[in-house]
Amino acid sequence: MRYRLRHETTYDYGATVDLSHHVLRLDVRTLPWQRATRVVVDCTPAAERRSKFVDHFGNRVTFLAIEAPHDRFSVLLDAEVDVAPRAVPRSDATPTWEAIRDALAGDGLPEAAGESEFVLDSPLATASAAVADFARASFPEGRPVLAAAVDLTHRINREFRYDPTATDLSTPLAEVLEKRAGVCQDFAHLQVAALRSLGLAARYVSGYIATHRPAHDDALRGADASHAWASLWCGAENGWIDLDPTNDLVVGDEHVVAAWGRDYGDVSPVRGVILGGGAHSLTVAVDLIPQPE
Repeated sequence: MRYRLRHETTYDYGATVDLSHHVLRLDVRTLPWQRATRVVVDCTPAAERRSKFVDHFGNRVTFLAIEAPHDRFSVLLDAEVDVAPRAVPRSDATPTWEAIRDALAGDGLPEAAGESEFVLDSPLATASAAVADFARASFPEGRPVLAAAVDLTHRINREFRYDPTATDLSTPLAEVLEKRAGVCQDFAHLQVAALRSLGLAARYVSGYIATHRPAHDDALRGADASHAWASLWCGAENGWIDLDPTNDLVVGDEHVVAAWGRDYGDVSPVRGVILGGGAHSLTVAVDLIPQPE
């Protein structure tokens, strides 16, 4: 599937910004099933200095320095991306979750050293006792790891209400559990923390989901904005498998991956420091539109 991707973020400031530095994680990753054929990142006002680097998690990062006074900052990602269907094993054919847990544990050097980093708690996805209790219902003894994780995905989708007014970026997981409501970021953090509570490796994935117009019956939650979901390590043979609790599905070719990390704090699409500015308003617009082959 080929997509046209546009992601525009605009800050309108109540007072002049004299200087600003911004870190962008907008550029899509190159993966076995995903390839960008064109990527353009523009900002207004233009940056006096711009550089690119790859972070600890392999995400492509752009740094911008704007040194002219301004009262509005806008950054636009315009890209074309080819996405192929992913090979996903039958959920009941994966190893037991205990076998995966044991492969991730070890005395300083576990069998899966790189993946084991994602077993550890992170600031926004902490495996509390309440989160662990919620997770255990999907993970009885001896259950295949992907079958259990798919069940957890179903439960989050079924038991939690999608409500953009219920939470914000600072809402802790304990409150999400209590309210049983939130958005894709909350559900991804919950699933990641739940998997980690059992000793499994889970990472937070930031990206985009195909835009479906209101006339379609198959509209997906999380379209028209950046999206988030979880990824679970299912062993050396099966690798990482992505799960979208907001839409209750195993991720296929309707998602585009931008970045991944321990939680949202590692993959925020636009982050910055400004001198001045006062109060501000934020507008985000995203389109991921299928293109004719």
